[in-house]
Amino acid sequence: MDKLFQIGDFIFRLCCPAEVTPPENFMKFESGSGLPGQRESGQVEESRTVKAPEYTYHIEVSDHLPEPDGKIVARRPDLLVFQRQAEGGRQLLESRLIGVKGRPDPYACYRETSANRAEILLMQDELRDLHIDPLFTSLLALERRLVRKDQMVLHCAYVEYRGEAILFSAPSETGKTTQAGLWEKYRGSRTVNGDRSLLGKKEGRWIAQGWPVCGTSEACHNEAIPIKAVVMLSQAKENRAEKLKPGQAFPLLYSQITVNKWNMQDHLHTMDLIEDFLGSVPVIHLGCTISEEAVECLEETLQSLDA
Repeated sequence: MDKLFQIGDFIFRLCCPAEVTPPENFMKFESGSGLPGQRESGQVEESRTVKAPEYTYHIEVSDHLPEPDGKIVARRPDLLVFQRQAEGGRQLLESRLIGVKGRPDPYACYRETSANRAEILLMQDELRDLHIDPLFTSLLALERRLVRKDQMVLHCAYVEYRGEAILFSAPSETGKTTQAGLWEKYRGSRTVNGDRSLLGKKEGRWIAQGWPVCGTSEACHNEAIPIKAVVMLSQAKENRAEKLKPGQAFPLLYSQITVNKWNMQDHLHTMDLIEDFLGSVPVIHLGCTISEEAVECLEETLQSLDA
């Protein structure tokens, strides 16, 4: 396979052997062939030439993984991150051994070879699991590319209501999908993605964009919609909604955004983006039950934003 993809503002080329098949949700972000001079297929503007990719990923299959060179800068049960100086010493290149929590060995090695290219070695025995969205998407370190385009990945259930996005965010098992489902049931909203959204700016306004990972929700659409509000959830016996001040909202939002803390430059830039986001997008805390009353409570607060 040699194809172009676009996620948010990031356009990249993906080259891989035939036995490597990206998941269905990932293919929703395909924008054309990776071959020079090709045009987009299946798009409304079929006459529009595909923009040149700014990054290239090469995936190969192997029966063993190398030990990356460089200094270890992050260690998690499912990830080991290395950094090394590029030739000339002007840039830090990153390598990763990527695993799955609960498994003893990594299933892939990601290695940046230049400012616009990365090579990925994938264990032969793991090909059968690549249909799982997070396992495939983790190969590409997309958050590393996107933060440099002023975009952030937020853990949330992303719904569209009356032409605007409402993002329900909270730690796992708190009820994001449940509250999104209540809005579908009682207000006719539509879930765009049940697990993630890519936040970015367009013409000065923050928008929610599609992401190729949707958790167990099975709702994954490649759409971009202006954001009405972010709703930080907590479970409660009574429904109560409150608009948060930026200082209150910052740690809650930060905790649900994918941040590479080992990269100081990207980390600081993410914090600046969060501050910019909070300067124009309301964040509401909703303590809620599983009921229509929770919808009514939040709806009243959202309406007050327009008053």
